[in-house]
Amino acid sequence: MSKIYFQGTYGAYSHLAALSIDSKAEVIPCKTFAECFSKASKDPSSKIIIPESNRITGNIGIEYLIFQYRLNIYSEYFQKIEHNLLAIPGTKISEIKNVYSHAQALSQCSSFIKSRNFVEHVSADTAGSAEMVSKNKNKKDAAIASTLSAKTYGLEIIEKNIENEQGNLTRFLIMGKNISQPEFGNKKYITSFLFKLKSKPAALYQSLGGFAINGVNLTKLQSYPEKNSFDSYFFLCDLDGHIEDSKVQKSLEELGLHCEDFHVLGVFEADKIREK
Repeated sequence: MSKIYFQGTYGAYSHLAALSIDSKAEVIPCKTFAECFSKASKDPSSKIIIPESNRITGNIGIEYLIFQYRLNIYSEYFQKIEHNLLAIPGTKISEIKNVYSHAQALSQCSSFIKSRNFVEHVSADTAGSAEMVSKNKNKKDAAIASTLSAKTYGLEIIEKNIENEQGNLTRFLIMGKNISQPEFGNKKYITSFLFKLKSKPAALYQSLGGFAINGVNLTKLQSYPEKNSFDSYFFLCDLDGHIEDSKVQKSLEELGLHCEDFHVLGVFEADKIREK
């Protein structure tokens, strides 16, 4: 049985995503993202599932861990995020005063929260909020979380799909210690990598020229300061294509001339949802 670590508690969206990818896997919760990365780093037989970004609220903030641990990315998975208002069974919506959830979930449901004049309370995660509401058994308290959380902690769904925008998606990365990539074939691939440039004027501009010349599309390019520094940056990048494609190889060779650090994080099939 494969092992998948996720951050949070049972019922979290990461738990839901892990089950969608491998329903037979042993899914194990961790308190922090750092703990997930550390476990996978020490146990090559395991994988982690990590939320990387959300369509509405942007980056989750795990880039420094990707840079530090450099685990291999095996695949991406887009999880539809449908937030629900959960409370003790038998609770009327008029009885609820406080709502608990992760900061991003509260932000994604801000219109509903304001319309009901609920008092927001930021928690570490969505499922943990549901667990707390279940334990406290106070009808004044509710959580914003998944249907899996409602089922896990015996809560009633008071209102479904309360997010501001329908069609909200979170992009998850499935990662692990061992290096593995698909054979180059007639499919859509993503090559993900990180790099740190040599310190010289116009370094970024010069380093990206190879992608334009070879007609390679960059789908993501983000800069992050190195730990305890604001004058040294690394970049996380995704491109359309397989690393064995000659155009991609030429582009990366050109980039490498300008780098003091370069590391391929993974090559994987693009999720079908990207075609929609």
